[in-house]
Formats: sequence, C-alpha cells, structure tokens
Amino acid sequence: MAVRVFIVGVGLISPLGAGFARNRAALEQGRTGIAPLSLFPTPHRAPLPVGEVRDLPRDNGLPRTHVLAGLAAAEALRGARERPDAVVLGAVTGGMPVTEVLLKDGVGDPRRYRHHANGSVAEYVAGEIGCTGTVLTVSTACSSGTAALKLALEMLRSGRSACALAGGVDALCRMTYYGFNALQLVDPSGARPLDRSRRGMTVAEGAALLLLVACEEPPDHALAELLGAGLSCDAYHPAAPRPDGSGACRAMRDALSDAGVAPSGIDYVHLHGTGTIDNDLAEARALHDLFGGRMPSLSSTKGATGHALGAAGALGAAISVMSIGAGLVPASSGCRVPDPELNLHPVTAPLAVKVDTVLSNAFGFGGNNAALVTGRPGKSPPRREVRRREDFFTILGSACLTGAGNASATLERLREGKPVRGLMPPESMAANLPPRDLRRLKRLSRAVQSLALAAHGDAAAPAAIASVFFGTGWGPLSEMHDFLVKLFDSNEQFTSPTDFVGSVHNAAAGQVAIRFDAQGPNVTMTGGDYSFEQALMGAVLLPPDPGACCLLIAADEDHPVLSRRFDPSAALSDVPSDGGAAFCLDRGTAGRGPKLFPALLRYARGDLRAVDAMVDTLGGKAAIESRYGAVFAGIPLAQREIGRRQLDGFLSLAGFTGGVVDYRRWTGEYAAASAVAACCAARFVAEGIIPILPGHSSAGPLHGKGILLVGLGDFITAVGILP
Repeated sequence: MAVRVFIVGVGLISPLGAGFARNRAALEQGRTGIAPLSLFPTPHRAPLPVGEVRDLPRDNGLPRTHVLAGLAAAEALRGARERPDAVVLGAVTGGMPVTEVLLKDGVGDPRRYRHHANGSVAEYVAGEIGCTGTVLTVSTACSSGTAALKLALEMLRSGRSACALAGGVDALCRMTYYGFNALQLVDPSGARPLDRSRRGMTVAEGAALLLLVACEEPPDHALAELLGAGLSCDAYHPAAPRPDGSGACRAMRDALSDAGVAPSGIDYVHLHGTGTIDNDLAEARALHDLFGGRMPSLSSTKGATGHALGAAGALGAAISVMSIGAGLVPASSGCRVPDPELNLHPVTAPLAVKVDTVLSNAFGFGGNNAALVTGRPGKSPPRREVRRREDFFTILGSACLTGAGNASATLERLREGKPVRGLMPPESMAANLPPRDLRRLKRLSRAVQSLALAAHGDAAAPAAIASVFFGTGWGPLSEMHDFLVKLFDSNEQFTSPTDFVGSVHNAAAGQVAIRFDAQGPNVTMTGGDYSFEQALMGAVLLPPDPGACCLLIAADEDHPVLSRRFDPSAALSDVPSDGGAAFCLDRGTAGRGPKLFPALLRYARGDLRAVDAMVDTLGGKAAIESRYGAVFAGIPLAQREIGRRQLDGFLSLAGFTGGVVDYRRWTGEYAAASAVAACCAARFVAEGIIPILPGHSSAGPLHGKGILLVGLGDFITAVGILP
C-alpha cells in the first residue's frame, strides 16, 4: 500500500496574529494586518506599509526569524502524538535582522554573528525540539517554504523520515524593505492583488510550520493530507516571471499529477498573487492554461498578510489546511475592481463553502515555481504505483575551482604534494564565460557559472540538463555587502536593485538554469559547512527522469569583510580560501563513471553517539571495509576538537584500516570544501589510486574500492564515491 502523508499539526504566525486560531478568525472577518512599518526607523517621512508581526516577544537577542520559527514550531507540536525526526525549513533572510545592525555599527566580533546563516534557523528549531535527524534548509527566494514541503513530502514517501516538521519563515529587515522598494515593486497604498489599480506588493514576515506524518491510512487526528507538490523553473530571467506563465503552469500540472488529482478536482486555488503587475498577469495566464473554462474559487491573501517571502508558500499551505477544516475561502483583500485583463473572478469577501481540495502557489526570484495540493484527510486519492528511486547517481562529468585554479591545476598541485588553499584565480573563473557575463556577474555567480559549464563539458555525451541543485553556506557575499554599504553610506536613501536581486542565495542557480534551459526543479540548499551534502540529498529526493541529467553544484566565495565575521572556521584560518565543484549526474547506477550517493545526513550537535548511526547506515564493519579504500574526513577548523573525537570514534567502531585524509588541511577553510574533496575523490576513484596528498604520508592503489567522504562537527554526514 502506498505511503500517504498527513498534516497533524500547524503552527502559524503572521501579521494577522500569533496562532492558527487567530489567523482563522481574522480571515473569516476579512481583516488585514497591513500597517506602516514600526520595526525600525527610516529617513522617509511616511514609512511604507508592511506586514509586521506585532508584539513579538524578545528572546535572548535572537533574530526575529528565529523567534518566529520557534513560536510556529511550538504551536505545531502542541499536543502532538508524534515527534519529528526531520526538520525541513525554507528561509531567505536568516539572521539578517541582527546582522545588518551589527554591520552598520561596525561590529567585527564573529561571535555576534553566530545566528546569521540561513541554516541556523532550522538548526535552532531542531535544537529546541530535540531533533537529531535530517535537518535541511531550502533557500529558493519566495518559493522556499513550498519547496521545503516538497522535500519533506519526498523524505516521508521514501522512508527517510517518519515524521517531519516542515515549512518556511522570514522576518522583516532593511534588506528586503529597501530592496523591493528599489525594484519599484512596492505599492505605497498596500498590496491589492488582482485589482485593476494594483501597483505592487507589500513586504511582510511570518512563519508557518506543518507537522507531517507518513501513514497508510488517515490518523484520527489528521487535519489534512498533503497530496502532492510540483517544482519548476522558468529559466527565463533573474527576477521577472516568464510572461506566458508556462513555468508556473508546469509546477501546477506537476503538483496535480503528483497528487493524482485532475484540475476539475480542485475546489480552491490559493494564489501566489503578490499584487505586482507582471506576477499577477503571468499567474492568470497559467491558470487559464490549466483550468480552461472551468475555474475554481480563487483568492490571494497577501492583501491581508503581505508577502512573507520565504514563508509565503508555507503560509499558503497553512491557509489551505484552514480552508478545508473551516469550510472557508478567504477574500482577496484589497481587490475592489478585478483587472479585466486577467479575466479572473477572485473571491472578494470571505466565502463559507465546503472545500475538499486546495491548490496553493508560490513563485520566486530565479524563476522558481512551486505548487502544493492539499486535501481532506478522509477523502482517499487514487492509488498510484510508487516507483523505487535509486540513491545512486553516475558522475558523467565533474569540475572544481580552488586556489590552484581549475580541476586540472588542482589535481596537478595535489599530486605534487602541495595544498590548494587560497582564493580562486579570476582567470580560472572567467575561462568558460562570455565577456557580457564577466561584466554583470560578481564573484560567486561567476564561479558557479564556470563550474556548471566545465562539469557539463567534461561529460562525454551529456543528455539535456533538466534540473539544478546548488549548495552554498553563505551565498553571494559580494552582492549583499555592496547593497548594505550603499544603503548605509546614503543614510538609507539609496541602494542597488541589481545587487538586491543578486543577493538571494539561489541567484546563481537561477543563472545556471537560464544558460541550460533547465526547466525542472531548481533547488538551493544552505546548511553551512554541510550545504553540498544537503544539495546532494535534494537531488536524490527529486531525481531527473530517465534520459535527462541534473547539475549538482556547491560553491562559496571569500569576502574580505564578511567571511571572517560569518564563518568561524574562516576567522581562525590564516589563509583566506574559497572554491567549489560541480557534477553532471545521471540517475541510477547504469553507465560509466564513479557512483555518488548520500548515505547519511544527521544533525548531531557534537554528539559522539551519532557515529554509531553512521556505521550502521553504511552496513557495518564488513561493508565499510569491502567498499572503501580510504576515508576523506572534513572537520571544520572551529569544530576540530569534537570533529576529531567523532572521527576517532567512527574509525574505531568501523575497524577501518585504510587511509584517512583530513582534506580541509589542503582545501582551506570554506563551506563548500566538501564539494571540492568529492570532485578530487571521484577523479582518484576513476584512476584507482590516491597520490600522496599534502599533510598525508599514505598513498597507493584503491584495489577497486571507493572513497568515503565524511563530514563531522555539528552534522554527521557520509557520502559514498564508488567505482
């Protein structure tokens, strides 16, 4: 019997109020939470309206993002019978509400920035609820929350999780407030989605987390069933949607197909509906393409809540659950005269009606589209054959960039016994790029584009690229820094819209999708030193169809100001370093080339007992010894003491007698170092021999065995690379 996924708890914090019940009451009464900004002072006479969560409790100096997520998690788990073994969270701003204040004040102490990383929000939630399983952070701009729910859905379907807490969170900050205004996308009167006079969006904040369980039949406490989800990419523009709405329509069709629901089976569509001219028009065209002449009830709630960015899709999922349970189609607040060009008839007053099935949309920068289908728990979906998915990928091509240069230069340096620490040479990043890209792209995006082209070019006969998975610990630091410097230097009067668009973590992956016309899932993961492993997990959960390939990329840039403040390992290193790697992957084990697969991704929080799970997951002593000729261990410098103890414990439990390589001693300290180590390991496995590497005396043939890549410290990870 097919595994089904049910929603058994919801935590919802929005400008309408704290808690699911308060939000329901506000939507039933048609109230709005939009009001002038009060969170921080601005130089403007009249602050723009925002969706601000009022009376938010302060919590030991934590960023608002973390506080919002913690409140939503507590509500979702209140009275729960199940405990999550996984946390999957979508976020865009991370600790930015605190970071930008610290940067403005010139604070240099890295300890003050410990909550900056996007991934720190999910880790905070996991720590608060005692989850030591899989923890993932998705950062795909305004589709982040929905993409997180899709990944959680696939984890539950595949048996990697039995109960997951998933959703999205984002907080108001200067970066988003001024950034969207710089793009001239903010309506000074408040968002009016679908209205003839609409002028733009309203920036907001909020959090929505859903407690999901895998069952064969609906539990008696189920609130709704998560039937399916779809992801796509426009592959069109860094910020604007594809005008014909085809990318959005593809995500909706994939969600319906995944759910086993026909368009005629949808009772209500919760629109993305931001209120911007282009987004509303593209979504309307997608809806007409999907539903034709039979349009279900539809509305956008962003006129009441504002656009909560990475949390928006998760708020939509929570409202979908509310609609089913309460028999409610909420109003399109702010829509008084529907735009005739859209040819839609949104619900303009709260409508009491039975709702069995809801389609909810979320679209974001980078052309990221996501859709969810939610249903009444007692209504059984059609039985669907569940195909077994291979964990393995075949590496068709690979590439890396390090302080030594490209993959050839890196491997040559390593074979000479020399480290490859240092900064990526500009000429190496530029080697594969046309001049126009060199002019418009900054450091991280250049590196990612170059890596993608090199990995694809390394493949002997690559198929079309269907999807892109990107891991980055810190994202585009250059764009973020330049945006904030201009903002602060102008007394918050001016900033760069181009830098704002480029500052989102998924900007580089969106550029790759455009270059390869990759219109499938485009997923950016950000989990600090374990971002590459998280991106690989994303690829396994969302593999390309047979006959297509995906690109797996991980990269991080060094920034002379920000890296030493954000990254504790970089702060301790005496050699500034950066780099990354890319892989062109084919699904499954067929074909030539080394095989790549994730064996373990667990939030250990320094727990030494987590190495027991690693040994068990890898099949025990005999399996480890028979499969692997060497272990490449990644121990971030800031976690070296506990990481070393974890490694010693693993080697002892596994009885491993092969070579052990501490690769960060020659890659340098940056979040994407594990991707570089994986690229080098794949080349060594293909050659069947490991050279004498810098700082290591052991070398020799692998005797037909592979290399095990392990990450240690806050997370315990294991990635196998097999011949």
